Amino acid sequence: MEFVHKSVLLEESINWLITDKDGIYVDCTMGGAGHSKGFAMQLSSRGTLVAIDQDDDAIAAASVRLQGLPCKIKIAKSNFKNFDDVLDGLDIDKIDGIFFDLGVSSYQLDTPERGFSYMHDGPLDMRMDKESKKDAYYIVNRYKEEELADIIYRYGEERWSKRIAQFIVKERSEKPIKTTFELVNVIKKAIPKGARQDGPHPAKRTFQAIRIEVNDEFNILENVVTQAVERLKSGGRIGVITFHSLEDRIVKQTLAQLAKGCICPPQLPVCVCGRKPLVKKVGNIVPSDAEIEANPRSRSARLRYAIKR
Repeated sequence: MEFVHKSVLLEESINWLITDKDGIYVDCTMGGAGHSKGFAMQLSSRGTLVAIDQDDDAIAAASVRLQGLPCKIKIAKSNFKNFDDVLDGLDIDKIDGIFFDLGVSSYQLDTPERGFSYMHDGPLDMRMDKESKKDAYYIVNRYKEEELADIIYRYGEERWSKRIAQFIVKERSEKPIKTTFELVNVIKKAIPKGARQDGPHPAKRTFQAIRIEVNDEFNILENVVTQAVERLKSGGRIGVITFHSLEDRIVKQTLAQLAKGCICPPQLPVCVCGRKPLVKKVGNIVPSDAEIEANPRSRSARLRYAIKR
């Protein structure tokens, strides 16, 4: 299957991030190179784009799509949490811009054997990095009931989390749950019929939660945003596209704190921590009505941004 993905907020991301055609820019979530190619096309032969991804399929597709562009292209296989190590390995110190797209690609969702989608039957996988040892099968069939309920509630904001966990444990006691559709059927049994009639697909929140747990997406996000800002030159820019409330809240609060600087308790009359604001012009952009109509998956997207002081 061809690695096809429609990039969200593409023009907005390019217009925000690229300010120096000779600069050094980092796309920490290259995917199929939609944003990466857009960034690279704005750079001169003296500019550099570092593109990072942990998905072999994405790297193979992007390596072709990024050929023939004028700037220097450096592709690295790694998780975005390791971007500091990638830059150190390339002897790059400060950068002009850094970008993260936290969404799952259309290719991953639409490829049944990757196991991300509740709409296609496939193995319970959900690994961004196919060399990772922990997959969705392990979580669904090995986690304790309390652990399952916790991640489904915490990462999926699913009100029926305890009941879903109970039904999963009961089902797997008879035989392992091996495929996405088997898991979907268990979830549908767990959620009362009346609650299934309104809102999104009944498995959406649980699949989201398991995917986040498989790839350890939230535990690293706050630190990554802070490290990214620290790596920027003065005037350098950060852009982060989020897709649901939990990750968006983390990014929003982290940038707000970096803009504030001081972390002293509010009851203290003067600042004693000495922390200075690291960013300015914190804001966000959402997709236009036209983009949402053309690509419904963009509906929940939001580009959070800031400039390094």
